[in-house]
This record gives sequence, C-alpha cells and structure tokens, in this order.
Amino acid sequence: MKMKIITLFSLFFLVLAVSNGKAQDDDIDPMLIKLQARLFSVGDSQPVPYANIINPRTHSGTITGNDGYFTLEMLNIDTLVATSIGYQRGIIKVPRNYTGYGTLSFYIEPVHYALREVIVEGEKPKVDLGFETGTASNVPVELRGDAFNEAPPVLAAFFNPISYWQYYLSKKEKRKREVRREMIIQKNWEMHSQNYNKDKVMMLTGMNEMEADSFMVWFNSQDILPYLSSEYQVRASINEFFHYYKIEKMQSGFPQPSPRERE
Repeated sequence: MKMKIITLFSLFFLVLAVSNGKAQDDDIDPMLIKLQARLFSVGDSQPVPYANIINPRTHSGTITGNDGYFTLEMLNIDTLVATSIGYQRGIIKVPRNYTGYGTLSFYIEPVHYALREVIVEGEKPKVDLGFETGTASNVPVELRGDAFNEAPPVLAAFFNPISYWQYYLSKKEKRKREVRREMIIQKNWEMHSQNYNKDKVMMLTGMNEMEADSFMVWFNSQDILPYLSSEYQVRASINEFFHYYKIEKMQSGFPQPSPRERE
C-alpha cells in the first residue's frame, strides 16, 4: 500500500514539473531586439561572408559582411534562415534571455561532395606518335565522362549508342555533371564576391552599414548581376540601380537619403 502511494506521488510531481517547464517555454513575451551576431562554418570555424540572413515572418533580411558579422532588428521569438553557396540551409534561433546586448555566434554546415576514389597503379611509357595534342581541359579527371564537354548529338544514338545512353541514363554521369555545375558556381561566386560586396556598395553610394544592408537585399532581389560580371559592370550597375532604389523609397512614402545627399 505504501509503495503505491509513493508511486502515485512520484507520478504527480513528474507531471507537475513537465507542465511547469512547458508553461515557462510558452510564456515568452514577444520583444523587439537588435540581434548582433556572427556566422561561422562548422567545418573550419571560419566566418561565412556574404551569406543571406532572412526573417520568414517579415520577408526581410540582411547579408553578412567580410567577417561574417551581421545585425538585424527582429522579435526575440523569430526564427531566421541562413543560406550561402557551398553551405547547407541553417536555422537561427535567438536564446530566450538575449536582449540585444553582446554578439552571438551561429554555425552552418558546409556541403561536402563525395567523389569516387582514384587509384594510381603506375604510368605507361609515353610514345610520341607525331600527332598534335589538343587543348587541355580544366575538368578534373575523376569528374570526366564520355563526351564530358557537351551532350552527345542525336546521331550518336545510332553510331555510338552505348556512350549516348550512358550520358543520359547513368547515375554516375549525372552525379558528375551536378558536381561540375556546383564547382563552377562556387568558383564564379568567389570571383563575383571580390567585385560585389558591402564595402564596395558603401564606398560607391556613401551609405552606412545598415543602409547598405537594405540596399543589397533590394538589389539582390532584382537579379541584375550575373556571376561573371566585371568590376566595371558591378560599379555601373550599383550606381544606376541606386538611383532607382532612391526613387522607389521616395514613392513609397519613406524617403531615405544617403549621407552624400544629406551633405
């Protein structure tokens, strides 16, 4: 009888503790804060520059700087989404006791591409047959497949059906093409980020850091610059669309003149 009573009391206190904990988690008053944080890579603990930080509730956001640092006004109950080329999509949640003082650190996972193992067993003697050599390809050997430069023409289905169908049906060949596309995008993005970044926007427009964040979010949404834009094209596009950006702000009823205009 005593054991039953003790067991009932134990279950009662356990249920009470769980209920209190859940009530405390739900009882969070929404509060406007200014988040100050840095975004790092889990792989090497290095800052992640030029990553997009989006607040799905307000459909607004910002971009990290060269050092992975960013600031954003938000509610303490909001959940943010961090995306960057070469990294998995990350979810950012602010601690419940954070009030906007101090800098928080968040991490996102890099994307790893699994390439097949390359076994080197030896090298055959080279024989000069007197033929001219073709142009070398910059595609790694382990990523090459049949007709790796371009898709085979329809006539190849009749003259070389094995290679033709291997290109379209082989999972290995499809995976190689996907990896090559990702490598090209990453390389182009690295070149692009040297010409287009927050520091350059601030230099060309005279805006401060917060104003530059808002402009870059708007500018990126216009899908103006391809990855292969030259420095001249980047400068010209920023100057041109900064003019449109100011007009749009004024027409919306919230003019935000730049520091140059205030002078």
